[in-house]
Amino acid sequence: MANEQQKKVKVQLVRSPIGTKSDHRATVRGLGLRKLNSVSELEDTPAVRGMINKIDYLIRVI
Repeated sequence: MANEQQKKVKVQLVRSPIGTKSDHRATVRGLGLRKLNSVSELEDTPAVRGMINKIDYLIRVI
């Protein structure tokens, strides 16, 4: 039951990671984003929040 009440956050890749740092590209992949405008729904944890903050210039939270 705890998993059902876990908060979710949706992120969308809005800028290409080409030309960015390799660890930023790895973070994009770690969030489950592949192509431009792809959307991933993730659990709202401090680790995921940190990843979102790291690449905030590439993604949009929806």
